[in-house]
Amino acid sequence: MKERMKKVTALCLAAALSVGTVLPVHAETVQDAQNAVDQLQQQKDSVQAEKTTVETELKKIAEEMEKTQSKLDAKQAEITEAEENLVQAKVEENTQYQSMKIRIKYMYENGNMEFIEVLADSENISDFLNKTEYISKLSEYDRDRLKEFQKTVKAVEEQEAALQKEYEELNTLQTDLVNQQTQAQTLLKEKDVQLADLSSQLGSKMETLQKLVEEEKRRQEEAAEAARQQQLQQQEQQNQNNSNNNTGSGTGGGSTVTPPSSGNVSSGSGYFTHPCPGMSYQSSYFGEIREFEVGGHKGNDYAAPTGTPTYAAAAGRVIIAGYSSSAGNWVVIDHGNGLVTKYMHHSSICVSAGQYVERGQQIGAVGSTGQSTGPHLHFQVELNRVAVSPDQYF
Repeated sequence: MKERMKKVTALCLAAALSVGTVLPVHAETVQDAQNAVDQLQQQKDSVQAEKTTVETELKKIAEEMEKTQSKLDAKQAEITEAEENLVQAKVEENTQYQSMKIRIKYMYENGNMEFIEVLADSENISDFLNKTEYISKLSEYDRDRLKEFQKTVKAVEEQEAALQKEYEELNTLQTDLVNQQTQAQTLLKEKDVQLADLSSQLGSKMETLQKLVEEEKRRQEEAAEAARQQQLQQQEQQNQNNSNNNTGSGTGGGSTVTPPSSGNVSSGSGYFTHPCPGMSYQSSYFGEIREFEVGGHKGNDYAAPTGTPTYAAAAGRVIIAGYSSSAGNWVVIDHGNGLVTKYMHHSSICVSAGQYVERGQQIGAVGSTGQSTGPHLHFQVELNRVAVSPDQYF
């Protein structure tokens, strides 16, 4: 979407350039809108990446929960089996205990009689001893069997307790996984909300950008037409001036014009010719208040494509022709009577300091050197070192 919008912007700007103009010097609104679109797209991409990470984590949690549940089911089966074994062991223990208790009770109640009966029934002393030993071993057997059953019960109880502990640990793990899943799902919903909000902002900002680009294109077209009309008017005025000079008397051809003094300058004096009469338009005015500039603007700005010729507004001597960090490639011409003109931000200059130039002679080409936001000519007029409006000299 971002690339598509950039293509739309590029196409619209290309259309504007095709009529021989460029973007105005101060087209920050379009650039700001484009920057906002780029920033929103970056934020959206970042949130989308975060959402993908959360989705991946959710998938891992779900897989881990499935594995843990399988372990829980298996452990529950083991516990159930252990419980059944414990019940059986306790039954056998109790059966053995009851049998032994009956025999002990019988022997206790009939102890002497049983001993006499054994003695009477014995064929000899050896037989008697064998029978008494048998009775003793029978009692010992009962005790051993009871101990074995008790050990079995204890072992099964311990096994059940261990299984129960493992089950509880697995259950705790499963609970933690459920909590993680809930948190991840909540985070996923938040990312969806963020994405929806960013998409809405992005769509709105892209619409704004498109409108700005279309408006800029329209303004460029209007400016190009205005520049064309202005050029035609200037040419007609120049032709009229030449005609008047040729028919005048006592002027020697009228090729030399004396600079007006501070006392006789009037609006529309016609002393200056336009310093950039090519395909350009005035993008900033003398005295204009701009947020990045202290005080009012000290000249007029004429936006034009890089390379558009610039001309001396009036005859005079070049006192500066070089580079400045703020003015870029600039030319300063002294016209006498304290009148000076300055031409800034050239891509190149074709005069040198000390050279005398005629009115309308080319001195350079439009550029964007120095502190400039786009190709244009900054034209400044100073009278006795004080910046004045250039318009009064045209």
